Amino acid sequence: MKKFNEHFDIWLFLYMVGLVLFGFLAIYSASNGVGAVDLFYKQLAWFGIGLLAMAFIYYTDHRVIIENAYFLYVIGLLLLILVLFFGTKVAGATSWVRIGVINIQPSEIAKVTTILAFARYLSSDNTDLANPLDVAIAFSIALVPVVLVMLQPDMGTTLTYLSFIFPTLIMAGFNAYYLLLLAIPVVLGIVGFINVYMLIGLTAVFFLVLYFISKGFRFVNIATTIIGFAGGLITFRYAALILKPHQLKRIQTFLDPMSDPQGAGYNALQAKIAIGSGGIFGKGFLEGTQTQLRFIPAQWTDFIFCVIGEEMGLIGSLLLLGLFLGLFLRMLWLIIIIKNKFVEATLIGFVSILMAHVIINIGMTIGLFPVIGVPLPFLSYGGSSLLGNMIMVAIAMNFFRNKRHLGY
Repeated sequence: MKKFNEHFDIWLFLYMVGLVLFGFLAIYSASNGVGAVDLFYKQLAWFGIGLLAMAFIYYTDHRVIIENAYFLYVIGLLLLILVLFFGTKVAGATSWVRIGVINIQPSEIAKVTTILAFARYLSSDNTDLANPLDVAIAFSIALVPVVLVMLQPDMGTTLTYLSFIFPTLIMAGFNAYYLLLLAIPVVLGIVGFINVYMLIGLTAVFFLVLYFISKGFRFVNIATTIIGFAGGLITFRYAALILKPHQLKRIQTFLDPMSDPQGAGYNALQAKIAIGSGGIFGKGFLEGTQTQLRFIPAQWTDFIFCVIGEEMGLIGSLLLLGLFLGLFLRMLWLIIIIKNKFVEATLIGFVSILMAHVIINIGMTIGLFPVIGVPLPFLSYGGSSLLGNMIMVAIAMNFFRNKRHLGY
């Protein structure tokens, strides 16, 4: 038993299984009320496929994963290109490819392959993050899939793709100062269509420039700050032109759901009602009125947290968040005990992208963020998403199994 525990990360596996079980309960309840319980059995089948994939990855030599990271990345890109030409449109985005009787979402698998390739490049002895060319190549590896996903278009998935770039670069040793400057255009772009934020954004950047100048930074740093500031102004000015009308509508109703309670603001209002009505202990399994009467569209996918909140209450929601926290901390613990650059970059990428999914999904459900199409990892209905997430856990477990060879 002791030898088994030395090679098999039972805690990481149990955290994942606990999350999947939460998902099964929520999907069954959400689909049972509308006569679509077959979705539950499809998710069970995908879980079985995921377990087989996990077993294969777990027993694969870790060197095979590292050495084939670029090859897997190319496969991921080809799948993303394939979906642009032969994809099936679902909810306004051409994100799916139909193979026989099943739909596959390549972007969910490409998340894993992109992180692996990104980590492989950043951990290479030939990569110098002080060299602008090497940094440009690193960003290209991460951003090419982002562009392909944007062409689908799928804004929710695009945001999650961006989430792992900065944490992984910092883990690899890139100067956080420059990442902060790169974030300025993004932040100002997000709030660029809301005039009330102009003063806040410009003031923040102004004091940022003053701070770095007061610290005696070299000319190149001051120049880079000014460039970042200019980029922020540009994205601020044109953000509203870049976003599509329905995306602007979602953000506007996020600020004021009652502006369109029967339209764009409907989901957000109903989600709050469902979670608030659950109270501390919830209404009980299969007893949620919002869930069973289907007041919330997509309640087994993007809004599955509403089912948890309504039927399991605050206690169930906190238990769910505890499982996510345990999963993230376990992966971060692996980073600490395994002294390997590739492992560090890969796992911080996995943690970042999974955490982004959790924060965005639950945030939009409780009204902290605009409504965008981001599934809740391991819980939301969707075979591709579940499979991709299970593959991440399998790779982490493979690292644990081979920790002595990787630098334990």
